[in-house]
Amino acid sequence: MLEDRYGNDLTTSSDTACAAYIEGVDHILAATFGAAQAFRSAVDADPRFALGHAGLSRALMYEGDMAGARAAAAQAGEVAVAVSEREAAHVAIFDALVNGQPVKARRMIEAHVKTYPRDALVAQACTNVFGLIGFSGCSGREASLLAYTGWLTPHYGDDWWMMSMHALSLCETGQPSAALDLMERSLELNNANANGSHFKAHAQYEAGQMQEGLDYLQNWMVGYDRRAILHGHLSWHVALWALHLGDHALMWQMTDAAVAPGNTESLPINVLTDTAALYRRAELAGVPVDPARWRRLSAYAAEHFPNPGQSFADIHAALCHAAAGDGDRLAKLADATRGYAGDLVGPVARAWRAIAVEDWSVAVSELTPVMADHARLGGSRAQRDLLELTYVTCLMRLGQSKEAERMLAMRRPVLAAAPLAASQPA
Repeated sequence: MLEDRYGNDLTTSSDTACAAYIEGVDHILAATFGAAQAFRSAVDADPRFALGHAGLSRALMYEGDMAGARAAAAQAGEVAVAVSEREAAHVAIFDALVNGQPVKARRMIEAHVKTYPRDALVAQACTNVFGLIGFSGCSGREASLLAYTGWLTPHYGDDWWMMSMHALSLCETGQPSAALDLMERSLELNNANANGSHFKAHAQYEAGQMQEGLDYLQNWMVGYDRRAILHGHLSWHVALWALHLGDHALMWQMTDAAVAPGNTESLPINVLTDTAALYRRAELAGVPVDPARWRRLSAYAAEHFPNPGQSFADIHAALCHAAAGDGDRLAKLADATRGYAGDLVGPVARAWRAIAVEDWSVAVSELTPVMADHARLGGSRAQRDLLELTYVTCLMRLGQSKEAERMLAMRRPVLAAAPLAASQPA
Protein backbone atom coordinates (compact mmCIF):
# COMPACT_ATOMS: atom_id res chain seq x y z
CA MET A 1 0.00 0.00 0.00
CA LEU A 2 1.31 3.43 -0.94
CA GLU A 3 1.50 6.15 1.72
CA ASP A 4 1.56 9.93 1.93
CA ARG A 5 4.41 11.84 3.59
CA TYR A 6 2.76 11.43 6.99
CA GLY A 7 2.43 7.65 6.81
CA ASN A 8 -1.26 7.51 5.85
CA ASP A 9 -2.28 4.75 3.46
CA LEU A 10 -3.49 5.89 0.03
CA THR A 11 -5.95 3.88 -2.04
CA THR A 12 -4.16 4.08 -5.37
CA SER A 13 -1.83 1.67 -7.14
CA SER A 14 -0.16 4.46 -9.13
CA ASP A 15 3.26 5.60 -7.96
CA THR A 16 2.83 8.66 -10.16
CA ALA A 17 -0.50 9.57 -8.53
CA CYS A 18 0.99 9.08 -5.07
CA ALA A 19 4.02 11.27 -5.76
CA ALA A 20 1.86 14.02 -7.30
CA TYR A 21 -0.52 13.89 -4.33
CA ILE A 22 2.35 14.30 -1.86
CA GLU A 23 3.61 17.25 -3.89
CA GLY A 24 0.16 18.85 -3.90
CA VAL A 25 -0.25 18.48 -0.13
CA ASP A 26 3.15 20.05 0.45
CA HIS A 27 2.22 23.00 -1.77
CA ILE A 28 -0.91 23.54 0.35
CA LEU A 29 1.00 23.25 3.62
CA ALA A 30 3.79 25.57 2.44
CA ALA A 31 1.45 28.05 0.67
CA THR A 32 3.50 27.70 -2.51
CA PHE A 33 2.18 27.75 -6.07
CA GLY A 34 1.46 24.50 -7.88
CA ALA A 35 -1.03 22.58 -5.73
CA ALA A 36 -3.82 22.42 -8.31
CA GLN A 37 -1.42 21.29 -11.03
CA ALA A 38 -0.02 18.57 -8.79
CA PHE A 39 -3.44 17.23 -7.80
CA ARG A 40 -4.55 17.29 -11.44
CA SER A 41 -1.51 15.17 -12.27
CA ALA A 42 -2.53 12.78 -9.50
CA VAL A 43 -6.05 12.25 -10.83
CA ASP A 44 -4.84 12.12 -14.43
CA ALA A 45 -2.60 9.22 -13.39
CA ASP A 46 -5.44 7.56 -11.46
CA PRO A 47 -8.92 8.98 -12.18
CA ARG A 48 -10.37 6.89 -9.34
CA PHE A 49 -8.00 8.29 -6.71
CA ALA A 50 -10.52 9.83 -4.30
CA LEU A 51 -8.02 11.81 -2.21
CA GLY A 52 -6.50 13.25 -5.36
CA HIS A 53 -9.88 14.76 -6.23
CA ALA A 54 -10.39 15.94 -2.63
CA GLY A 55 -6.97 17.59 -2.70
CA LEU A 56 -7.83 19.28 -5.97
CA SER A 57 -11.00 20.60 -4.36
CA ARG A 58 -8.96 22.18 -1.56
CA ALA A 59 -6.45 23.65 -4.00
CA LEU A 60 -9.20 25.20 -6.13
CA MET A 61 -10.72 26.76 -3.02
CA TYR A 62 -7.42 28.55 -2.49
CA GLU A 63 -7.56 29.78 -6.07
CA GLY A 64 -11.07 31.15 -5.53
CA ASP A 65 -12.61 28.68 -8.02
CA MET A 66 -15.50 27.53 -5.88
CA ALA A 67 -17.44 25.96 -8.76
CA GLY A 68 -14.42 23.89 -9.67
CA ALA A 69 -13.82 23.03 -6.02
CA ARG A 70 -17.38 21.76 -5.61
CA ALA A 71 -17.10 19.69 -8.79
CA ALA A 72 -13.84 18.13 -7.60
CA ALA A 73 -15.35 17.34 -4.18
CA ALA A 74 -18.35 15.72 -5.87
CA GLN A 75 -16.01 13.64 -8.04
CA ALA A 76 -14.11 12.57 -4.93
CA GLY A 77 -17.37 11.34 -3.43
CA GLU A 78 -18.29 9.41 -6.57
CA VAL A 79 -15.02 7.45 -6.70
CA ALA A 80 -14.63 6.97 -2.93
CA VAL A 81 -15.54 3.28 -3.03
CA ALA A 82 -13.46 0.53 -1.46
CA VAL A 83 -11.41 3.17 0.34
CA SER A 84 -10.30 3.21 3.95
CA GLU A 85 -12.40 4.67 6.75
CA ARG A 86 -9.93 7.56 7.01
CA GLU A 87 -10.17 8.36 3.31
CA ALA A 88 -13.97 8.20 3.30
CA ALA A 89 -14.10 10.63 6.24
CA HIS A 90 -11.47 12.84 4.57
CA VAL A 91 -13.61 13.11 1.43
CA ALA A 92 -16.77 13.83 3.44
CA ILE A 93 -15.03 16.61 5.36
CA PHE A 94 -13.98 18.46 2.23
CA ASP A 95 -17.44 18.00 0.75
CA ALA A 96 -18.92 19.76 3.79
CA LEU A 97 -16.25 22.47 3.69
CA VAL A 98 -16.62 23.30 0.02
CA ASN A 99 -20.41 23.30 0.22
CA GLY A 100 -20.64 26.04 2.84
CA GLN A 101 -20.95 24.04 6.07
CA PRO A 102 -18.05 25.37 8.16
CA VAL A 103 -19.52 24.52 11.58
CA LYS A 104 -20.20 20.94 10.51
CA ALA A 105 -16.77 20.67 8.89
CA ARG A 106 -15.04 21.88 12.05
CA ARG A 107 -16.87 19.30 14.19
CA MET A 108 -15.95 16.58 11.72
CA ILE A 109 -12.29 17.63 11.64
CA GLU A 110 -11.93 17.82 15.41
CA ALA A 111 -13.37 14.30 15.68
CA HIS A 112 -11.28 13.03 12.75
CA VAL A 113 -7.90 14.16 14.06
CA LYS A 114 -8.44 12.34 17.35
CA THR A 115 -8.17 9.11 15.37
CA TYR A 116 -6.01 10.33 12.49
CA PRO A 117 -3.94 13.23 13.86
CA ARG A 118 -1.42 13.00 11.00
CA ASP A 119 -4.02 13.49 8.26
CA ALA A 120 -2.39 16.87 7.66
CA LEU A 121 -4.55 18.14 4.81
CA VAL A 122 -7.64 17.71 6.97
CA ALA A 123 -5.98 19.02 10.13
CA GLN A 124 -4.79 22.08 8.20
CA ALA A 125 -8.32 23.41 7.72
CA CYS A 126 -8.62 24.27 11.42
CA THR A 127 -5.17 25.87 11.78
CA ASN A 128 -4.18 29.48 11.06
CA VAL A 129 -6.18 32.59 11.93
CA PHE A 130 -8.03 32.23 8.62
CA GLY A 131 -9.09 28.63 9.31
CA LEU A 132 -12.30 27.21 10.72
CA ILE A 133 -11.37 28.07 14.30
CA GLY A 134 -10.06 31.50 13.34
CA PHE A 135 -13.28 32.36 11.50
CA SER A 136 -15.62 30.68 13.97
CA GLY A 137 -16.74 33.92 15.62
CA CYS A 138 -16.32 32.25 19.00
CA SER A 139 -14.95 33.99 22.05
CA GLY A 140 -11.57 32.61 23.04
CA ARG A 141 -10.81 31.46 19.53
CA GLU A 142 -7.09 32.30 19.92
CA ALA A 143 -6.86 30.04 22.97
CA SER A 144 -8.81 27.38 21.08
CA LEU A 145 -6.36 27.59 18.20
CA LEU A 146 -3.44 27.21 20.60
CA ALA A 147 -5.09 24.20 22.24
CA TYR A 148 -5.71 22.62 18.83
CA THR A 149 -2.17 22.98 17.47
CA GLY A 150 -0.70 22.23 20.90
CA TRP A 151 -2.54 18.90 20.96
CA LEU A 152 -1.47 18.02 17.42
CA THR A 153 2.19 19.04 17.74
CA PRO A 154 3.46 15.90 19.56
CA HIS A 155 2.02 13.73 16.78
CA TYR A 156 4.20 15.44 14.17
CA GLY A 157 7.64 15.57 15.76
CA ASP A 158 10.11 17.76 13.90
CA ASP A 159 7.77 18.61 11.05
CA TRP A 160 8.26 21.98 9.38
CA TRP A 161 4.56 22.53 8.71
CA MET A 162 3.22 21.78 12.17
CA MET A 163 6.00 23.81 13.77
CA SER A 164 4.93 26.85 11.77
CA MET A 165 1.25 26.36 12.64
CA HIS A 166 1.91 26.04 16.35
CA ALA A 167 4.28 28.99 16.24
CA LEU A 168 1.48 31.21 14.96
CA SER A 169 -0.79 30.00 17.75
CA LEU A 170 1.91 30.98 20.25
CA CYS A 171 2.32 34.36 18.60
CA GLU A 172 -1.38 35.17 18.68
CA THR A 173 -1.57 34.34 22.39
CA GLY A 174 1.16 36.78 23.35
CA GLN A 175 4.24 34.54 23.08
CA PRO A 176 6.27 36.05 20.20
CA SER A 177 9.66 34.95 21.54
CA ALA A 178 8.64 31.29 21.73
CA ALA A 179 6.98 31.66 18.33
CA LEU A 180 10.17 33.04 16.77
CA ASP A 181 12.27 30.21 18.19
CA LEU A 182 9.91 27.57 16.81
CA MET A 183 9.58 29.36 13.48
CA GLU A 184 13.32 29.43 13.02
CA ARG A 185 13.41 25.66 13.50
CA SER A 186 10.63 25.26 10.95
CA LEU A 187 12.40 27.42 8.37
CA GLU A 188 15.68 25.56 8.89
CA LEU A 189 13.87 22.41 7.77
CA ASN A 190 12.08 24.07 4.83
CA ASN A 191 12.95 27.67 4.07
CA ALA A 192 10.53 27.61 1.12
CA ASN A 193 7.62 27.34 3.57
CA ALA A 194 5.73 30.60 2.95
CA ASN A 195 3.56 29.94 5.98
CA GLY A 196 6.79 29.87 7.97
CA SER A 197 8.03 33.19 6.60
CA HIS A 198 4.56 34.67 7.04
CA PHE A 199 4.24 33.65 10.66
CA LYS A 200 7.80 34.73 11.37
CA ALA A 201 6.74 38.15 10.10
CA HIS A 202 3.85 38.14 12.57
CA ALA A 203 6.15 37.20 15.43
CA GLN A 204 8.59 39.96 14.46
CA TYR A 205 5.71 42.44 14.33
CA GLU A 206 4.54 41.41 17.80
CA ALA A 207 8.11 41.67 19.09
CA GLY A 208 8.45 45.19 17.68
CA GLN A 209 11.18 44.13 15.22
CA MET A 210 10.02 46.46 12.46
CA GLN A 211 13.25 47.06 10.52
CA GLU A 212 14.41 43.47 11.03
CA GLY A 213 11.07 42.19 9.80
CA LEU A 214 11.11 44.40 6.73
CA ASP A 215 14.64 43.34 5.81
CA TYR A 216 13.90 39.66 6.38
CA LEU A 217 10.68 39.52 4.41
CA GLN A 218 11.95 41.53 1.45
CA ASN A 219 14.88 39.15 1.13
CA TRP A 220 12.75 36.03 1.60
CA MET A 221 10.21 37.07 -1.03
CA VAL A 222 12.77 37.17 -3.83
CA GLY A 223 11.70 34.32 -6.10
CA TYR A 224 8.36 33.68 -4.38
CA ASP A 225 5.83 33.10 -7.16
CA ARG A 226 3.39 36.00 -7.59
CA ARG A 227 0.65 33.42 -8.21
CA ALA A 228 1.12 31.87 -4.77
CA ILE A 229 -1.65 32.48 -2.26
CA LEU A 230 0.41 34.53 0.20
CA HIS A 231 2.30 36.78 -2.22
CA GLY A 232 -0.12 39.67 -1.85
CA HIS A 233 -0.44 39.33 1.90
CA LEU A 234 3.32 39.13 2.45
CA SER A 235 3.56 42.28 0.34
CA TRP A 236 1.06 43.82 2.77
CA HIS A 237 3.43 43.08 5.63
CA VAL A 238 6.27 44.78 3.77
CA ALA A 239 4.09 47.80 2.98
CA LEU A 240 2.90 48.05 6.59
CA TRP A 241 6.43 47.99 7.94
CA ALA A 242 7.47 50.58 5.36
CA LEU A 243 4.65 52.84 6.55
CA HIS A 244 5.64 52.35 10.17
CA LEU A 245 9.25 53.22 9.36
CA GLY A 246 8.29 56.30 7.35
CA ASP A 247 9.21 54.94 3.91
CA HIS A 248 6.02 56.05 2.19
CA ALA A 249 7.43 55.52 -1.29
CA LEU A 250 8.01 51.82 -0.56
CA MET A 251 4.60 51.56 1.09
CA TRP A 252 2.82 52.83 -2.03
CA GLN A 253 5.08 50.82 -4.34
CA MET A 254 4.23 47.54 -2.61
CA THR A 255 0.55 48.42 -2.28
CA ASP A 256 0.11 49.20 -5.95
CA ALA A 257 2.36 46.42 -7.24
CA ALA A 258 1.07 43.48 -5.24
CA VAL A 259 -1.74 44.26 -2.77
CA ALA A 260 -4.46 46.44 -4.33
CA PRO A 261 -7.03 45.19 -6.86
CA GLY A 262 -5.75 44.68 -10.37
CA ASN A 263 -2.15 43.78 -9.59
CA THR A 264 -2.48 40.70 -7.40
CA GLU A 265 -3.77 37.16 -7.65
CA SER A 266 -4.72 37.04 -3.98
CA LEU A 267 -8.15 35.91 -2.87
CA PRO A 268 -10.70 38.74 -2.75
CA ILE A 269 -10.85 38.67 1.06
CA ASN A 270 -7.12 39.42 1.23
CA VAL A 271 -7.26 42.04 -1.51
CA LEU A 272 -10.07 43.89 0.25
CA THR A 273 -8.91 43.64 3.85
CA ASP A 274 -5.21 44.25 3.21
CA THR A 275 -5.75 47.22 0.91
CA ALA A 276 -8.37 48.84 3.14
CA ALA A 277 -6.14 48.41 6.18
CA LEU A 278 -3.17 50.00 4.43
CA TYR A 279 -5.23 52.98 3.27
CA ARG A 280 -6.70 53.54 6.72
CA ARG A 281 -3.42 53.13 8.56
CA ALA A 282 -1.78 55.50 6.09
CA GLU A 283 -4.43 58.11 6.88
CA LEU A 284 -3.92 57.55 10.60
CA ALA A 285 -0.22 58.27 10.04
CA GLY A 286 -1.06 61.50 8.24
CA VAL A 287 -0.38 60.14 4.74
CA PRO A 288 -3.03 61.39 2.28
CA VAL A 289 -5.03 58.77 0.40
CA ASP A 290 -6.59 59.81 -2.91
CA PRO A 291 -10.41 59.56 -2.58
CA ALA A 292 -10.43 57.78 -5.93
CA ARG A 293 -8.60 54.90 -4.30
CA TRP A 294 -11.38 54.50 -1.74
CA ARG A 295 -14.05 54.67 -4.44
CA ARG A 296 -12.37 51.92 -6.45
CA LEU A 297 -12.00 49.76 -3.37
CA SER A 298 -15.61 50.37 -2.34
CA ALA A 299 -16.72 49.15 -5.76
CA TYR A 300 -14.47 46.10 -5.41
CA ALA A 301 -15.95 45.31 -1.99
CA ALA A 302 -19.50 45.65 -3.33
CA GLU A 303 -18.68 43.31 -6.21
CA HIS A 304 -17.05 40.56 -4.16
CA PHE A 305 -18.90 40.91 -0.83
CA PRO A 306 -22.32 42.29 -1.78
CA ASN A 307 -24.12 40.83 1.24
CA PRO A 308 -23.13 40.59 4.92
CA GLY A 309 -21.89 37.21 6.11
CA GLN A 310 -18.08 37.16 6.11
CA SER A 311 -17.65 39.37 9.15
CA PHE A 312 -13.93 40.10 8.74
CA ALA A 313 -14.51 41.19 5.15
CA ASP A 314 -17.66 43.08 6.15
CA ILE A 315 -15.94 45.47 8.55
CA HIS A 316 -13.38 46.34 5.88
CA ALA A 317 -16.05 46.73 3.22
CA ALA A 318 -17.88 49.12 5.56
CA LEU A 319 -14.69 51.14 5.98
CA CYS A 320 -14.36 51.44 2.21
CA HIS A 321 -17.99 52.47 1.73
CA ALA A 322 -17.72 55.09 4.49
CA ALA A 323 -14.49 56.53 3.11
CA ALA A 324 -15.95 56.57 -0.40
CA GLY A 325 -19.13 58.31 0.77
CA ASP A 326 -21.37 55.47 -0.38
CA GLY A 327 -24.15 55.72 2.18
CA ASP A 328 -26.42 53.08 0.65
CA ARG A 329 -23.78 50.35 0.68
CA LEU A 330 -22.67 51.39 4.16
CA ALA A 331 -26.23 51.33 5.52
CA LYS A 332 -26.56 47.69 4.52
CA LEU A 333 -23.64 46.80 6.76
CA ALA A 334 -24.52 49.22 9.54
CA ASP A 335 -27.73 47.25 10.04
CA ALA A 336 -26.08 43.84 9.56
CA THR A 337 -26.64 40.96 11.95
CA ARG A 338 -25.76 38.05 9.64
CA GLY A 339 -22.37 36.37 9.86
CA TYR A 340 -20.27 34.46 12.35
CA ALA A 341 -19.59 37.73 14.24
CA GLY A 342 -22.49 39.68 12.76
CA ASP A 343 -23.31 41.37 16.06
CA LEU A 344 -19.97 43.22 15.86
CA VAL A 345 -20.22 44.28 12.22
CA GLY A 346 -22.97 46.86 12.71
CA PRO A 347 -21.19 48.82 15.47
CA VAL A 348 -17.95 48.89 13.50
CA ALA A 349 -19.75 50.02 10.36
CA ARG A 350 -21.52 52.79 12.27
CA ALA A 351 -18.19 53.84 13.76
CA TRP A 352 -16.71 54.20 10.25
CA ARG A 353 -19.74 56.32 9.32
CA ALA A 354 -19.20 58.57 12.35
CA ILE A 355 -15.49 58.91 11.60
CA ALA A 356 -16.26 59.96 8.02
CA VAL A 357 -18.15 62.99 9.39
CA GLU A 358 -15.67 63.52 12.27
CA ASP A 359 -18.16 62.60 14.98
CA TRP A 360 -15.50 61.17 17.26
CA SER A 361 -17.78 60.76 20.25
CA VAL A 362 -20.22 58.50 18.38
CA ALA A 363 -17.31 56.56 16.91
CA VAL A 364 -15.91 55.86 20.39
CA SER A 365 -19.35 54.91 21.66
CA GLU A 366 -19.84 52.40 18.83
CA LEU A 367 -16.34 50.91 19.06
CA THR A 368 -16.12 50.60 22.85
CA PRO A 369 -18.13 47.36 23.22
CA VAL A 370 -16.40 45.88 20.16
CA MET A 371 -12.94 46.36 21.63
CA ALA A 372 -13.61 43.86 24.42
CA ASP A 373 -13.62 40.88 22.04
CA HIS A 374 -12.85 41.93 18.48
CA ALA A 375 -10.83 38.71 18.05
CA ARG A 376 -14.19 37.16 17.20
CA LEU A 377 -14.11 39.05 13.91
CA GLY A 378 -11.14 36.98 12.75
CA GLY A 379 -7.77 37.86 11.33
CA SER A 380 -4.53 38.31 13.22
CA ARG A 381 -3.61 40.75 15.95
CA ALA A 382 -1.64 42.71 13.37
CA GLN A 383 -4.72 43.00 11.17
CA ARG A 384 -7.04 43.97 14.01
CA ASP A 385 -4.63 46.73 15.02
CA LEU A 386 -6.64 48.71 12.48
CA LEU A 387 -9.37 48.88 15.15
CA GLU A 388 -6.96 49.47 18.02
CA LEU A 389 -5.32 52.45 16.31
CA THR A 390 -8.62 53.85 15.10
CA TYR A 391 -10.03 53.74 18.62
CA VAL A 392 -7.10 55.55 20.23
CA THR A 393 -7.10 58.11 17.41
CA CYS A 394 -10.74 58.91 18.12
CA LEU A 395 -9.86 59.40 21.78
CA MET A 396 -7.07 61.76 20.74
CA ARG A 397 -9.46 63.73 18.58
CA LEU A 398 -11.65 64.15 21.65
CA GLY A 399 -8.68 65.56 23.55
CA GLN A 400 -8.24 62.37 25.60
CA SER A 401 -4.60 61.73 24.71
CA LYS A 402 -3.70 60.41 28.16
CA GLU A 403 -6.53 57.88 27.98
CA ALA A 404 -5.36 56.90 24.49
CA GLU A 405 -1.83 56.32 25.78
CA ARG A 406 -3.17 54.20 28.63
CA MET A 407 -5.24 52.15 26.19
CA LEU A 408 -2.24 51.38 24.01
CA ALA A 409 -0.04 50.61 27.01
CA MET A 410 -2.65 48.23 28.38
CA ARG A 411 -3.87 46.57 25.19
CA ARG A 412 -1.16 46.88 22.51
CA PRO A 413 2.13 48.22 23.89
CA VAL A 414 3.86 47.16 20.67
CA LEU A 415 1.99 50.02 18.97
CA ALA A 416 3.39 52.70 21.24
CA ALA A 417 5.69 53.89 18.44
CA ALA A 418 3.11 53.53 15.68
CA PRO A 419 2.83 56.61 13.46
CA LEU A 420 -0.28 58.59 14.42
CA ALA A 421 -1.06 62.08 13.17
CA ALA A 422 -4.10 62.80 15.35
CA SER A 423 -2.54 64.01 18.57
CA GLN A 424 -4.82 67.02 19.10
CA PRO A 425 -8.56 67.56 18.98
CA ALA A 426 -9.88 68.41 15.50
